[in-house]
Amino acid sequence: MHITCFGEILLRLSPPERRMLVQASSLDMVVGGAEANVASALASLGHAVRFAGVVADNPLGERALAALRASGVGAAHITRAPGRMGLYFLEAGSGPRPSAITYDRGGSAFAEAAPQSIDLAGALAGARLLHCGGITPALGPKGVALARAAQAAARAAGVPVCFDGNFRAQLWAAWDSDPATILRELVADATILIGNHRDIALLLGRPFSGEGEDRRREAAEAAFAAFPNLELIASTARHLVTSDHHRISARVDSREGSHQTEEIDVTGIVDRIGTGDAFAAGVIDGWLEGGDLAVMAARGLALAALKHTIAGDMCPVSRAMLDGFSAGAGDVRR
Repeated sequence: MHITCFGEILLRLSPPERRMLVQASSLDMVVGGAEANVASALASLGHAVRFAGVVADNPLGERALAALRASGVGAAHITRAPGRMGLYFLEAGSGPRPSAITYDRGGSAFAEAAPQSIDLAGALAGARLLHCGGITPALGPKGVALARAAQAAARAAGVPVCFDGNFRAQLWAAWDSDPATILRELVADATILIGNHRDIALLLGRPFSGEGEDRRREAAEAAFAAFPNLELIASTARHLVTSDHHRISARVDSREGSHQTEEIDVTGIVDRIGTGDAFAAGVIDGWLEGGDLAVMAARGLALAALKHTIAGDMCPVSRAMLDGFSAGAGDVRR
C-alpha cells in the first residue's frame, strides 16, 4: 500500500549567501511545496508514495516532476496543464533578522485547475492515507474546490486523511476568504491533524487558557469534541533564540492521552523551510507502524531537527539516518 499526497508543487527562488532580495543579482532555485516535501521525506524513508496535482506544461513543470521522481515519489497522477508554476521567494534570515517569504502563486496551473482534471480516484486506489492541508484552500475559491474534491475522493475510497493546517495568512488575506469556516469543513474529514493550539483556536473561534502542556491538552480535547473523526493531533513547540538557534519539542495527542518530548536545541541552522513538513512525515511514518504516541513524536522531532541541517525544501533523510539520530551528535560517521 502507498501514501497519496495532494497539493501544489512550488519553485523556491532565493538570493545566495543570505542576501535580501533588494541586494540580489541572481537567485538559486529548488523544488518544494508542503505536500511535496512530505511526499519526498516519506519516499526517502522507504514508503511507496504517489503525488496528485498539476504542474505547468513547460520546462519548469518538468523540473518539478524530475525532483519528485528523483526522490522516489510516483508522479503518474500529476497532470500537465498550460500556465505557470507557483513561485515563492525566500530571504534567509541571519542572527536577529528573520527569514521572509514573498509569494507569487496567483494564476498558477495548479491554482486554476479544475478538480476533474486530476485523477484523484486513481491516485487514491489502494492508498493507506491521504496527506493534504490548508495551503490548497488558501489559494482561492478554485483551491477550495480542489481541496474538497481530494477529500471527497478519499471518503469515497475509504482512505483516512492527514490534514496539516499550515495556515498562511498572506494567502488567505489575498481574497475574500473565511478561513475558519473552510478549514473546519476540511478538518472534519481528518483522522490526523498536524496543528497546535493556535490552529485549533482558529478552527473553533476561541482561545485556550493555561500554559505549555496544559493549554495544548485543553485545545486537543476541544478539537476531539468538535471533530468526531479526529484520532490524533501532532504539533511542535518552537522557541527562537536566534535565526540560527531554536529549541524544539514535539507532542502527539490522542483521545486517551498524550506524549510530549523533551525540548532539544537545534543550532547551526542551515534551512528552516520544510521542517514542519519533515515533522509531519515522521509522525506519519510512526502512525503507519502502529501509532505509538511516543514513537510518532520522537520520529517527527528527529526528522524536523535533521531537516534544519539540510538546504532546500525537501528532507532526503534515509531510514538509517533517522534511526541513528541523536540530538547533539555531530561527529563524523566512519
